[in-house]
Order: sequence, then structure tokens, then C-alpha cells
Amino acid sequence: MEPILQRMQRNWWIFLLRGIAAILLGLAAFFWPALTMAVLVVMLGAYVLVDGVFGLIDTVRYRERFKRIWPLVLESILGIVFGLLTLLMPGVTAFVLLMFIAAWAVIGGVLRIVLAFQIRHEITGEWLLILGGVLSILFGGLLIAMPVAGLISVTWLIGLYAVLFGVLFVILAFRLKGMDPDETATV
Repeated sequence: MEPILQRMQRNWWIFLLRGIAAILLGLAAFFWPALTMAVLVVMLGAYVLVDGVFGLIDTVRYRERFKRIWPLVLESILGIVFGLLTLLMPGVTAFVLLMFIAAWAVIGGVLRIVLAFQIRHEITGEWLLILGGVLSILFGGLLIAMPVAGLISVTWLIGLYAVLFGVLFVILAFRLKGMDPDETATV
């Protein structure tokens, strides 16, 4: 069996292509955030729809292997419904996702503040928890108050991640390409 490092060296160009694709996605997120978010939401909807359809097919096909198939059928149907709703209403889906993020931030912030007051006699520096909680509440509040700006911000964060990830993969690709095939050092 071929060692994984040798396989990675031989296929260095795959890392290069993945890196370039990630960089292009990141740049698209910066230059066309609304279009990028719409495409990502549609891709999510398509994935969930296909996953639901194949899940339902597999559940029906192998129903004799399961004692109770209703949870799998229900999961598949929910996937199909969610996928269709996402494809038919991508703007609503993006908005709902943003509101989940906002709610998570606000609730998490409140819980951090409560925790800080509960443990204030046991630790020093509880103000850091309070400050973190306040920042989370402000962040969530801003997402609720300005959802379009929130969607653009989330898209830009995805873009930043994609560019950084892509650059790292491009560096890895060229590092793999330049390695001596007999070299056993770690990448």
C-alpha cells in the first residue's frame, strides 16, 4: 500500500485546485456578497433536497432491516420539504438562518452574564464574562436590527475563511510538489 505522503505528493495538484477554488469563492464573497449568499443558500437547498430523496429511497429499499422506519422516513421527508422551501424561497432561508445566529448570540450573551453574576465570588475577572455577554447581545441585536448588513457580514466571514483556507492549500500544494519523493519528513 502506498504511504499517504507519497500519494499526497503525487496528487499535489488536487490541493492546488482546491486552494484556487476556495480563493475564488472567497473573492466572490467579497465582491458579490449578495450573489454569493444566494448561491450558497441554493446549493444548501439542493443538497438537502437530494439528501432527503436518497434517504427516503434507501429507507424504503432497506425497510426490512429496520425495526422502526418512521424516524428515517420523517427525517427524509423533512429534508425534502426543507430543500424545496430553500430552493423556492432562498431569501427567507437566509433570513431565518441569520435570525438563528442572532438568537444564539443574544441567548448565549445573557447566559454568560448570568453565569458571571453566579460565580462572581468564586473567580476574579468576572467582568470579562459580562463584557463577552454584552458583546454577544449587541452582535445579535445588530443582526436583528440590520439583517441585510448581517447577511453581508456572514458572507464576508465565509469569504475570509475561504481565502485563508485556499492560500494554505496552495502553499501546501507547492510544498508537496517541491518535496523529494523519498523524503519522509512530515508536511
